[in-house]
Amino acid sequence: MPEADETYDVVVVGTGGAGFATALGAADEGLRVLMVEGTDRWGGSTAMSGGGLWLPDNPLMRRDGIGDSRAEALAYLDACVGDVGRASDRARKEAFVDGVGDFVTTAERHGVVFARATDYPDYYPELPGGKIGRALEVQPLDSKVIGDWWSTCRALLPLPIKTDDMWLLERAWSTPAGFVRGARFVFRALGGVVRGQRKVGIGAALAVSLLNAVVQRAGVPLWLSSPLESLLVEDGRVVGVRVTRDGRPVTVRATRGVMLASGGFDHNVEWRQKFHGIDGSPSGNPGNLGAPIALAQAAGAAVELMDDAWWGASVAAPPGEAGANGPTFLVGERSLPYSIMVDARGARFANESESYVDLGHHMLEHDPDGPYWLVAETRHARRYLRNYALDPRATKALREAGMAVTAPSLAELARGMGVDPGTFRDTVQRFNGFARSGVDGDFGRGNSAYDRYYGDPTVHPNPNLGPLERGPFTAFQVVIGDLGTKGGVVTDVDGRALREDGSVIDGLYAAGNCSASVMGRTYPGPGSTIGPAAVFGMRAARRMARA
Repeated sequence: MPEADETYDVVVVGTGGAGFATALGAADEGLRVLMVEGTDRWGGSTAMSGGGLWLPDNPLMRRDGIGDSRAEALAYLDACVGDVGRASDRARKEAFVDGVGDFVTTAERHGVVFARATDYPDYYPELPGGKIGRALEVQPLDSKVIGDWWSTCRALLPLPIKTDDMWLLERAWSTPAGFVRGARFVFRALGGVVRGQRKVGIGAALAVSLLNAVVQRAGVPLWLSSPLESLLVEDGRVVGVRVTRDGRPVTVRATRGVMLASGGFDHNVEWRQKFHGIDGSPSGNPGNLGAPIALAQAAGAAVELMDDAWWGASVAAPPGEAGANGPTFLVGERSLPYSIMVDARGARFANESESYVDLGHHMLEHDPDGPYWLVAETRHARRYLRNYALDPRATKALREAGMAVTAPSLAELARGMGVDPGTFRDTVQRFNGFARSGVDGDFGRGNSAYDRYYGDPTVHPNPNLGPLERGPFTAFQVVIGDLGTKGGVVTDVDGRALREDGSVIDGLYAAGNCSASVMGRTYPGPGSTIGPAAVFGMRAARRMARA
């Protein structure tokens, strides 16, 4: 190895949930840690996200007297994830569940304040071991606590919003509970302003809280605009990294280990075509290009789940400057009444309210080329907050591009969408019958507690169904989106990178979307990306401390 410019115990590549959890655990062990970020903004997809962490049998549940257990968590993971490869084997599932308590209590000890998303169900709550209220988030906090670091945070929504606010705010002017939650949110936001605070919630709160714990309180240095160029290997062991900083190469030795927590490859179009067969419409960190995964492979690491992602439906990004923020990922809007999703022919193809990963898989299996459309009638537009239609500039650009259509009748809407009028007419008539009876006889929309979480309880007999019969009608073009890719380095129970034969690559670790997910090909509950990322980051740090 060339002479090192710097030496640390641990080098963490990436500044999302996995990276910060690793750095936090290493600092908690008294190790010297360096964090490096390839872009000019820190926080990764975590800062851009809803900020939830799916953490079954967590300490906050126990404090609240909410029944959960290791056995129930594992039963649920076995039922919904199964065993689809090395990343999701029984040992890794057990390591995830067993590591939850350590991550939560360690983060709390370093100043992170968690709250439970008490109303949010697992995505398959009817399966054995399924629960409601397993997800955690960080309480909204003043981002001024991190000083000038806020100016380089990748957060998208600097508002003091919480997870359970989201589903109620969507119906803030259509249900009493929604109105009350909206009022609480407004008072929370105004209260912060009055006190001179800049309060943030969801992903921004999680990122701010973790940076505060790691960088501000524990004193861990963080280098921005310092992309990883190579891993340094001696006798089969990874002993450091070479990064570019301020335009020059810097060699950093890592005596205990290197953690790759740099995200997936969602914005690498060449890899998306190779592994997924589509260009992709990602909503995550634009810096996720996959280079650290390739470097790990060059060092001998095995990879898995490269053909999969944290899929979902997204309203297409408008062309040009109006689409600068990318597609709008659909979480709750597709579950609200008086709306359906149809394919290029004008037919329904899946339960619109199902887990977004399931819906994304169904879109890929049904027609990877699309287009798909989210169709709604006037009650949907008037009663509910639609995230995809909040920006008038973007909506105008979509209309001009033929990607959003408004029409006084369903027949005219079909013509504007370019779907078969007869198929579309029959689809709507059949769906309207289901809405009136309260039972979706084709796809079971509204059967699950997860579906109903995002429904409208004032709509009967099914909170997810409402007939499409009152114009004007709207349609927005929908694409196969994602929150990130889920394929990457295969790791053991402590995040150590493995070779194809199962042997450990000493000194190399991976967590988060840079690694193959313990969740396999599904998404057990809210925060199933960040939860395991944080737990395996913490487990890796504990392992490095013993190295």
